[in-house]
Amino acid sequence: MRISKELIKAAAFNPTKKSTQMSIFDMCQKIDNKSISLPLYQRDLSWTLKKCIDLLNYQLLGKAPVSPISMNTILNTKECVPQVSFIDREVMPEVMYSQMSVVDGQQRLSTNFKAYTNHEDFRSIVLDLGKGCFVETGEAIRNTQIPVGILLNKEDSVLFEYVAKKNQLKSPEVTNVLLQIRSKIKNYNYTINSAEDLTEDEQIEWFEVLNNAGSRVSIVQMRFSKLKAHGIDIYKQYTTLFKERLIEAGYEDFFTPQKTSVSYPIAALNPAFEVLNSRPHSANFAPISSDTKENQLCNLEPEILTKCFSMTLEALDMVLDFINDNELRIPTRIDYINYLLGYFVFNGNQLTDDEKDFLIKWYDKVNFTNKSNTVRRDIFTNLILKKDK
Repeated sequence: MRISKELIKAAAFNPTKKSTQMSIFDMCQKIDNKSISLPLYQRDLSWTLKKCIDLLNYQLLGKAPVSPISMNTILNTKECVPQVSFIDREVMPEVMYSQMSVVDGQQRLSTNFKAYTNHEDFRSIVLDLGKGCFVETGEAIRNTQIPVGILLNKEDSVLFEYVAKKNQLKSPEVTNVLLQIRSKIKNYNYTINSAEDLTEDEQIEWFEVLNNAGSRVSIVQMRFSKLKAHGIDIYKQYTTLFKERLIEAGYEDFFTPQKTSVSYPIAALNPAFEVLNSRPHSANFAPISSDTKENQLCNLEPEILTKCFSMTLEALDMVLDFINDNELRIPTRIDYINYLLGYFVFNGNQLTDDEKDFLIKWYDKVNFTNKSNTVRRDIFTNLILKKDK
């Protein structure tokens, strides 16, 4: 019987022997000095503030350890995947020997790092001594609350100075509890599962098995993250702006669950893609999540893709104004937004009275509930062709 040499080799190799432990503060310090980084393909931060608070509370109150972090140790610095820094995702010009690149664990590490650096995103997170946990405060910070960025700051002096200014926190009992909590989190150990010099495909395969079980949305995010190498940050330049415009208009419910924060804005780029490429509309380019065209978009020249962003955001503004100015009912689905957006991209922003009446009637009678993708595509095609069907 012939036995695969690769199988024999795999049977003799035990990757779990490479597992180590590292404390939260040690990891944060390494992130701070850029010796822990992210591979370029990694998606952006996706955790809500609530999920960050849940992690902080689990580290403080949980009876079991947080799941391991997975890292790729870079030994071949000349052929490695380009690296970006945490939070701001800036491309790093140099990669150090033995640099640790996070394959799985970005959200957890970023949560701890934001507390460590007293990041402005966490200004509303406090430890409430009365409730005995971390909470979000929308009001002024009370005397029984300590900002997480103060309590878990990288500098010990920051907590000491804060306590010294608060009479209610000066008692030995309170100070002792705060120092115990800080010490616990500071020395809280994560298990690090390590590999060495994995290729990009091997890293993505590892990530997908651990984190996504093949989630298409995450793959889309990774695909777009690579554009950072060409000076394009799709999150800062487009998806975040798309989401913020809708939230400001009161439509934040469209982005639950989290995956829709990517799929809806990306689908909305389809009309601009067709127009800028002088393509006749194809049915499967409707602005719906199942028709996202990440591969085609990522193959565009950077200036064309940037134009897609601006054209789509301009059309989005027109849609929001159209709904508001004509006192239309609040849309119950993102489809109302994305379809009207596509209409403006294809037909321009100057409406005649007849076109305005047509859009209002379409908006009032269209129904997306329980419609197949084929029917939804037909709805969009008829809309941009101004067919009353």
